[in-house]
Amino acid sequence: MANIYDRFKNNEEEVDAGVEKYLTFIIDGRYYAYPIKDVKEIIEMQDITEVPEFPSYAKGIINLRDIIIPVIDVRLRFHMPEHEYNEHTCIIVLIINETEIGFIVDTVDEVLDIEKSSISPPPLVRSEGHARYIEGVGKVSGKMIMLLNSSKMLNDD
Repeated sequence: MANIYDRFKNNEEEVDAGVEKYLTFIIDGRYYAYPIKDVKEIIEMQDITEVPEFPSYAKGIINLRDIIIPVIDVRLRFHMPEHEYNEHTCIIVLIINETEIGFIVDTVDEVLDIEKSSISPPPLVRSEGHARYIEGVGKVSGKMIMLLNSSKMLNDD
């Protein structure tokens, strides 16, 4: 899990202005991605402490090296059915507005370079579902990857 991210961090090269790096992950067989610049680390599932009156998609908090991090289950945020966690389930820790937030995903895929020319605008259909969190759709090696705006995933508005 973490070694995908570690390989990227240990081998950073000069970045092409026409390419953006994304950490891809899978939920319910679909590909999604966060900009790698927002990713702090990938960790295995942790014991999660529930917090009263958190939104239903927020599973609670974890203590990661003495830092309290709220954790959101991306499946629940997307109004998908809850899924039992397994050995592939992990938490992607992002830094959003200088705050660390964990996002539970089914499995991490890889770090990809996506050419800006291969990114289409988000679908025009707006809904109460997860389409409102999509900033664009990347097309790489036959995969359609939904590029997410992590900040929007924190807001109900």
